[in-house]
Amino acid sequence: MSLLESIRTPHDLKALSTVQLNQLAGEVRRFIIDSVSNTGGHLAANLGTVELTIALHRALDLPHDALIWDVGHQAYAHKILSGRRAAMATLRKFGGLSGFTKRSESVYDPFGAGHSSTSISAALGFAKAFKIRGEAHQAVAVIGDGALTAGQAFEALNHAGAGKANLLVVLNDNAMSISPNVGALNKHLARLITGRTYQRVREDGKQVFSLLGMAQLARRAKDQVKDMLTPIETQRTLFEELGFRYVGPVDGHDLETLTDVLANLSTQTGPRLLHVLTQKGRGYAPAEADPVRYHGVGCFNPYKIEPAQSKPSTTFTSAFGDWLCAAAERHPSLVGVTPAMCEGSGMVDFSMRFPERYFDVGIAEQHAVTFAGGLAAAGMKPVMAIYSTFLQRGYDQALHDIALQNLPVLFAIDRAGLVGADGATHAGLYDIAFLRCIPNMVILTPSDENELARMLNAGLSHDGPVAVRYPRGGSGGTGTPLATPDETCPPGQAVWRKRGSADGQCTAILAFGPLLHEALKAAESLDCSVIDMRSVKPLDINILREAASTHSQLITLEDHALMGGAGSAVLEALCEMGIHIPVRRLGLPDVITVQGTQSELYRHYGLDAAGILQRLT
Repeated sequence: MSLLESIRTPHDLKALSTVQLNQLAGEVRRFIIDSVSNTGGHLAANLGTVELTIALHRALDLPHDALIWDVGHQAYAHKILSGRRAAMATLRKFGGLSGFTKRSESVYDPFGAGHSSTSISAALGFAKAFKIRGEAHQAVAVIGDGALTAGQAFEALNHAGAGKANLLVVLNDNAMSISPNVGALNKHLARLITGRTYQRVREDGKQVFSLLGMAQLARRAKDQVKDMLTPIETQRTLFEELGFRYVGPVDGHDLETLTDVLANLSTQTGPRLLHVLTQKGRGYAPAEADPVRYHGVGCFNPYKIEPAQSKPSTTFTSAFGDWLCAAAERHPSLVGVTPAMCEGSGMVDFSMRFPERYFDVGIAEQHAVTFAGGLAAAGMKPVMAIYSTFLQRGYDQALHDIALQNLPVLFAIDRAGLVGADGATHAGLYDIAFLRCIPNMVILTPSDENELARMLNAGLSHDGPVAVRYPRGGSGGTGTPLATPDETCPPGQAVWRKRGSADGQCTAILAFGPLLHEALKAAESLDCSVIDMRSVKPLDINILREAASTHSQLITLEDHALMGGAGSAVLEALCEMGIHIPVRRLGLPDVITVQGTQSELYRHYGLDAAGILQRLT
């Protein structure tokens, strides 16, 4: 039996020697590679946190202490070592383990995650609760340097430092989020790591104390030596200014040092920050060489280096990227903005061809939206590329800084609807509802990649905010070429895609977005009409009135929450016109959605052709 197979709970690590811990790290890393190769998931980040996870599990009293992982896609080793190893074969699958931390999944997940930069706030909440109850438990937040760029992380640091909270923050610094990090904070961390005086003293000190046999004294004197010999202008770090005791940088793959440092820190109180240096993709050469590509992967053969893949079929994301570059050629004032999602949003080519007009602001969605507003107010044409689930963080800014000033910001909202294996935290099911109530906002729903380009053309020329929402993957449509620059799809113009009998007794399906193709499949065996609505706000009132007057009932179809969605917009419009006709709405119910492939989820929620047929017959 391997050492890993003997680990049932984190408590089992406490009796292991340093040699055994290093053996365990190797076994965990191999298990992650083999497991993720079969399920898909986040690979590179998890390979980088193996030793850190082992050291934390050994130092803390879990689950009584609160260990909170930021984002959660660096917590696979945590899952494996906390009783979920056998279930890793179900990771991100329908009915299986979540790809992130999840309270309902394990007592060892005290706080759920899926979006970044929440861990310090949550851990601070636990620290304050422990203090109120008089409990001596530890509250620990593990946050990456990429996640630390978000404003919420600094709000939490400011609160914790000023309040002298009993909190340990572990900064997992691998110089990346998904892409390489950007901004002043990244440069500050780099200076901490590469300061010549500190590094020289640290290396000299290791040799001296090793010769004297005084390693323990070296660890205790490390901070004092640093303060005495580092140039005065760099003695206090940003974190120390915020009220934290800063320790580090520490090699995040040196288990002996990590376990010693964490054991010491766990006996201390007050705000503490441990700066740990890790390598994304550690232990798997392809991931070390290309951590961006191996950040999130599908199933693969881990023992065969795959040749360069051929260009995949067109997706909404790739179509957006192609459109963006073409539009930038025609419009010198066009600029692209993204909150740390260059690859995911299809902006890589744009960033290389137009670097001076490309802005990656880091994981800072609020700033990104207002920044785009400032660009628009200054006469530029900003295109804001953002996932639906991340736009939620910039809602206040979309309302106050964009819409109320009627600024022409074009929101390219990727990952709208059901996203698949990432589950509920990443599902883009609410953007129609929260944008529809905002004055001046236009909302468009392309059914295929050609329609996407036409709507983006229209949005770029519109004098006000426009949101174009589209899903992950392709449309499943006809594969028609992208629209030319002169082709547009004006807001509020729906089109008939199939007309049923003219006897007034058939049903009309009003489809919003790519589910149009499921509606057309269902309509092949039914006498019904299908309308591509295209636009949620404004609605095409004329076609809606015509459909209501010539059909016995209307069915609305959307990849969005039913409450407040496109179907609700149709009901409101019919009520305003005084039209009374049966309306059935098909979409996502008022529940937390499950994970699975997109096709599994469409089937589960009755949004595929078979589900539509079942509702109509």
